[in-house]
Amino acid sequence: MTDVTAPAAAPERRARRNVTVLAMAQAFLGAQMPMIFTIGGLAGQSLAPNPCWATLPISLIVLGSMLAATPLAAFMQRFGRRAGFFLGAAGGTAGATVGALGLFYASFPLFLAGAFLTGLYMSAHGFYRFAAADTASDEFRPKAISYVLAGGLAAAVIGPQLVKVTAQAMVIPFLGTYLAVIAINLIGAALFLFLDIPRPPVPSADAPRGRTRLELLKTPRVAVAIICAMVSYALMNLVMTSTPLAVVGCGFDTGTAADVVTAHVLAMYLPSFFTGHVIARLGVERVVALGLVILGAAGGTALLGVDLTHFFVALILLGVGWNFGFIGATAMLAAAHAPEERGRVQGMNDLLVFGGVTMASLASGGLMNCSGGSAQEGWMSVNLAMVPFLALAGGALIWLVMRPHER
Repeated sequence: MTDVTAPAAAPERRARRNVTVLAMAQAFLGAQMPMIFTIGGLAGQSLAPNPCWATLPISLIVLGSMLAATPLAAFMQRFGRRAGFFLGAAGGTAGATVGALGLFYASFPLFLAGAFLTGLYMSAHGFYRFAAADTASDEFRPKAISYVLAGGLAAAVIGPQLVKVTAQAMVIPFLGTYLAVIAINLIGAALFLFLDIPRPPVPSADAPRGRTRLELLKTPRVAVAIICAMVSYALMNLVMTSTPLAVVGCGFDTGTAADVVTAHVLAMYLPSFFTGHVIARLGVERVVALGLVILGAAGGTALLGVDLTHFFVALILLGVGWNFGFIGATAMLAAAHAPEERGRVQGMNDLLVFGGVTMASLASGGLMNCSGGSAQEGWMSVNLAMVPFLALAGGALIWLVMRPHER
C-alpha cells in the first residue's frame, strides 16, 4: 500500500491490483468528465455574453489539462503516481467549487476559472492509462491499458445519470451537478491509497538520460503515435463538445442530450475489454487505422441528418473510433521509449494531445453556433471539419508502415 520502492510479493499480482484500482478510479472519479462535458457547453451558453463562446469553458478545461501535463508528469516522476493522482483530485475539487460559485453568482469569468482548474484533474485522469503500464509485463501492457480505460463504462452510466438527477435539482440550473462533482473528487481520491506503483528511483550521475524531447519527436514511431493520438482525441472532442448543443438545438431536451452522451461514452469504453487482445492479434498499426476509419464513418453518419437515430449512431461510432485510435496510439507510444524517458515522453505526448484537443474544443463552439444560420448547419460544419485531420493521421500511419524497418 505504499508508493515507495518496496518490492511487491508478486509482480503479476501487483500489476493486476494496480489495474483494478485504476479502473475503479476511471469509473468513479472519471464520471465527472461526462458530467462536465454534458453540461459545460449548456451552462456556458447560459452565462456567456456571446453564444459563440458557449464551449469556451470546455476549451479551458482542456487548456488547463494541456498546460498541466508536463509539470504533472515531472511531479509524478519525482514523487510517484499516487501523489500526482491526489493532486489531480484536488484540482477537480477546486475546479468544481469555483465553477459552482460562478453559477451561483452568474459570473462567466468565474465559471471559466473553475473550468481551467478542472483541467488539472483531466490531466491526471489521462495518466491512469500510463500508470497501468508501469508495473505490467510487455505481454500484459496493452491489456492493462485497455482494462483501465474499460472502467469508463461505469463512468458512462454514472456521469450522465447524475446529470439527469442534479442538473435541475436546485433553483440555479446545473449548480447541483457541480456540487456532485465536488463529492466525487473528495470520496474517489481514497482509492489511490491502495495503489502500489514504485516511485521512480533517483537516477545516479552516470545513469542513462535517454533522448531529448526533440530527439523523441524525430523518432518516427513516437511522432506518428502522437499524431494519431492527437487526431483521435481532438476529433472526438470536437464532435462530442458540440453534441449537447446540437441535440438541444434540434428540438430535443437536456435529458435526451445526456442519453446520447451516455451512448457515446459507453461506446468509448466498452471495446476496451477486447482492444488489447485485438492489438495483440492484428498489430497496433492496423488497430489505429481501423479507429481512423470508424471516426470517418461517424462524421459521415452525422452528415446524413439530425434525427435522433443519426445522433445516436454517429456518437456511438465516434466512441468506438476514439477507442481503437487512442488506445492503439497509446500502446504504440508505450513501446517506443526507454524507462528513463517515461516522464519526458508522456508529458510531451499529453501536452501535444491536449493542445490539439484545446483547439478542437475552441473550434467546436464557433463552428456549431457561428458557422451557419441554424443548429443543423452548425452541426454539419463540425463534422465536415474532421476530414483534413483524418487525412493527416492516415497519411502519417501509412508513411510509418511503408518505412522498410518499420514493417
